[in-house]
Amino acid sequence: MANVRTSARWGARWRQNVQHRKRASPNRIFIEASTGSSGIQTAPVVAQQAAELVVFQRTPNFSIPARNEPMDPEREQEWKARYHEHRANARNTTAGILYEYNDLKALEHPEKDRHGVFEARWETGGVNFMRSFSDLMLDLDANDTAAKFVRAKIAATVRDPAVAAKLMPHDHPIGTKRICIDSGYYDTFNRPNVRLGDIRDTPIEAITPAGLRTTAEEFPLDCLIFATGFDAMTGALSRIAITGSGGQRLADAWAAGPRTYLGLMVAGFPNLFTITGPGSPSTLANMVVTIEQHVEWIADCIAAMQARGMDVIEAETDAQDAWVQHVNEVAERTLFVRVNSW
Repeated sequence: MANVRTSARWGARWRQNVQHRKRASPNRIFIEASTGSSGIQTAPVVAQQAAELVVFQRTPNFSIPARNEPMDPEREQEWKARYHEHRANARNTTAGILYEYNDLKALEHPEKDRHGVFEARWETGGVNFMRSFSDLMLDLDANDTAAKFVRAKIAATVRDPAVAAKLMPHDHPIGTKRICIDSGYYDTFNRPNVRLGDIRDTPIEAITPAGLRTTAEEFPLDCLIFATGFDAMTGALSRIAITGSGGQRLADAWAAGPRTYLGLMVAGFPNLFTITGPGSPSTLANMVVTIEQHVEWIADCIAAMQARGMDVIEAETDAQDAWVQHVNEVAERTLFVRVNSW
């Protein structure tokens, strides 16, 4: 949800800026780079304003319709009347979100019935689609049924078969890379002013004074949007000069990969708390709920230390090793280990 809200605010600013630019130079080319969550949410808005939009795609990702719409007043009042109940229930779910869970397995259904479940979730919209069946992230054959359904939706939406084929992911099980949600992303490629540039076939060679050059052609441009993501999970922490009790920097301690206890603390770094850090549910759950849980735990921990006259707390190395092993064992049971993704 954070990405959706950020995109909405950014989209409003974009519309104001682009309207001025478009009046001044209507034939300029606007180009966007990458097709993760930010690119997928941004492209439809930019396409409505730009004289021409070229979306450079490195790897396609699966995206589900967001189905955002004005809130029905009665629905809003009903939700707010039970707000505290909804919040309490969310805290007791596996992902911290009030998904519509389904305990049944995909391959236990005949294909026609399975298709009906996927269709209903698609029409509802949102990442709730990935809860269509309980085994989509555990069984590759079950996952394939969802992936094929979404690829069929892409083929049915994008009128140019060659473009549709390039937009269909085949390199990872659906959901193993952070699933995207969009408002008209695939339909954007039916617009006459939108073009897909596949940089796997024709890589970008350079940013030039006039624009951008791939191995195939030059692209003059007015604006280049880098929707290329960020260094998730460890990036912000490793860029701070955090030093532990033995003089070791956190970035060096994590050089071979992050190790934490509960995603909350790091052995050798006393009094350092990492909220939704690596090794915690983090982005695999509702970040608002997981952040609240960690902040409340940390606050209770500090209060308990003060009550006991303690001023130092640190995770033990053995406890950290056991936690990392447990996290890896759980991950190995899922399809997440089949893809190169943060």
